[in-house]
Amino acid sequence: MNALVLKLLAQRIALALLSLLAVSVIVFAITAVLPGDAAQEQLGQDATPEALAALRAQMGLDVPAPQRYLRWIGGLPRGDLGMSSTTQLPVAELIGSRLPNSLLLAAVTALFSVPIALSLGIAAAVWRGSWFDRAASAGAVAVVSVPEFLVATLAVLVFAVQLRWLPALSYVSDIESLGQLLRAFAMPVLTLCCVIVAQMMRMTRAAVIDQLEAPYIEMVRLKGASPLRIVLAHALPNAVGPIANAVALSLSYLLGGVIIVETIFNYPGIAKLMVDGVSQRDMPLVQACAMLFCAGYLFLVTTADLFGILANPRLRK
Repeated sequence: MNALVLKLLAQRIALALLSLLAVSVIVFAITAVLPGDAAQEQLGQDATPEALAALRAQMGLDVPAPQRYLRWIGGLPRGDLGMSSTTQLPVAELIGSRLPNSLLLAAVTALFSVPIALSLGIAAAVWRGSWFDRAASAGAVAVVSVPEFLVATLAVLVFAVQLRWLPALSYVSDIESLGQLLRAFAMPVLTLCCVIVAQMMRMTRAAVIDQLEAPYIEMVRLKGASPLRIVLAHALPNAVGPIANAVALSLSYLLGGVIIVETIFNYPGIAKLMVDGVSQRDMPLVQACAMLFCAGYLFLVTTADLFGILANPRLRK
């Protein structure tokens, strides 16, 4: 690894950290200007100004916003996410109880979506212009055009209401067998996979086609290499960087699409916790969940960027 690669890696990591700092300012500013607060939510509309002022002082809401931001951002590196305004429990404890559920949902979705999307994308690129390529591309565009909340609603109507094959709500606390696990995750994973597979397939197809149309591939063909060897030994190794970016960008969709999926299926994850925090004006909880989603997104994108740099043969030598 030469000095240029190390410099590029350090620049990407520093840019990710600066982006996360900028996001923290935006998240705090947005939550600070939202109408109402936790004190008003707890005491109701009939609360006296004196009672509201006392509760706001107890919650630390009477402190100026810049001071609250510095105190909040200073506690994040130490894992101090503050106290929930509604439950008076540590926010880290609330998130810790839901985070494994969200990670499990993301892992199961990635386990199914990544192999399917890469296989379809590579096959469509190899057989570009064929009926398979046209059908796969048209299906991907059609699926991407459908909002995830509509896919989730249709899944509930078909598989839970009409056919009664699957439960309408996903409960992960009473799973005792593989069959119960599949039943609980079938519709959330199906909903998330629809858009993820379509996006990843299209980007993978474009990355492989870009390599297959490169001049060096023409030289490999003139040397008599078989189509399988051209794809596996020459095109795919040079398309690793773009494909890694395609996988990271597609999986980052989980961080946004999971909010709708967890809400519709009542899945006990981080996104559902964040939605409940917004309805209760629990700003410390909302801020921590938003930062967690942003950090996850930046981690995926930065990891793909670093992997693309390391996989670039022109930078290694």
